[in-house]
Amino acid sequence: MQKLPRTFYLRPTLQVARDLLGKHFIRIHRGITLIGKIVEVEAYGRDDPASHSYRGKTKRNEVMFGEGGHLYVYFTYGMHFCANVVIGPEGKGEAVLIRAVEPIEGVEVMRENRCIGATGKRGNGEGNLTNGPAKFCQAFAIGRRENGADLLGDEIFIVEGDAIPARMIGRSSRIGIRNGVVKQWRFFVKGSKWVSKTKRPPSRPD
Repeated sequence: MQKLPRTFYLRPTLQVARDLLGKHFIRIHRGITLIGKIVEVEAYGRDDPASHSYRGKTKRNEVMFGEGGHLYVYFTYGMHFCANVVIGPEGKGEAVLIRAVEPIEGVEVMRENRCIGATGKRGNGEGNLTNGPAKFCQAFAIGRRENGADLLGDEIFIVEGDAIPARMIGRSSRIGIRNGVVKQWRFFVKGSKWVSKTKRPPSRPD
């Protein structure tokens, strides 16, 4: 499986966000390969009030200011991890949040991982397995240790997957933010049952 090159991540953030749809996110965890097709993302820019980088570099967000092609993982609400792909050259401070993936390989392990969480319950429906940023991280065993992981490494990386035609790409404002809501920086695969199940504004044409 050919990993995406560093140059893929050094392009404009919105372009990379769109192009990540359909790519396969791969995680090698305890000798088991977990694969998911990216079906929903959100972009966050440096001059974006909704972005962690908006007020400058801190200990928490320093990975976001690194070179594109690394994983920026942060802890939120005192219980969840979220994973972002760092975009651009070092110092830019931009990233793309992976909101949802379609499980492809290692589904049973993902289900086991998802049982270790706030509810601790089994029985999640198939579409509910990885249809949100926290669910994705939990299913793929991504936590604080993975913050800063190089996506050109051998444990976590992204490869070419399925080409998503433009007519199948939806675009809307981002979810769960208070600032920057006018920005149409959320991209998703239309009709995918793995896209976040939450109240969303209508999508608009590409």
